[in-house]
Amino acid sequence: MMRLVAISLALGLSTSAYAANVPVGVWRTASGKADIRISDCRGAPCATLASLKKPNDKQGRPKLDKRNPDPALRSRPVVGVSLLTEMKADGEGWSGTFYNPDDGRSYAGKIEADDADTLKLRGCVVGFICKTQVLKRVE
Repeated sequence: MMRLVAISLALGLSTSAYAANVPVGVWRTASGKADIRISDCRGAPCATLASLKKPNDKQGRPKLDKRNPDPALRSRPVVGVSLLTEMKADGEGWSGTFYNPDDGRSYAGKIEADDADTLKLRGCVVGFICKTQVLKRVE
């Protein structure tokens, strides 16, 4: 009996942890200014800034993560920066932390697929002040 309970619990935990499919691919922001690469990292989404429409500053150098709260990271190029961390399955989507290199802040957020080619990223400052970004699949 205990063995059956243990197996049931293990199956229940594993299916809830993988309830949503990881939306692997390259996704473009609604403004078209950035592409985000989402990968499957141990069953959860992780993402990096794949490209920018204008990747260089006025001097022609790659844009840097200059607003990062960690001074040691401010000299790294913003393209390639990790944007999603601590993502966990949450109903039909994923919840975790989003990093915004525009302001150097991290926000609690959620990703949900509208369809196979549309994602909604919802980031919140204090839990109730939220902004939604729509992403379209490009790869």
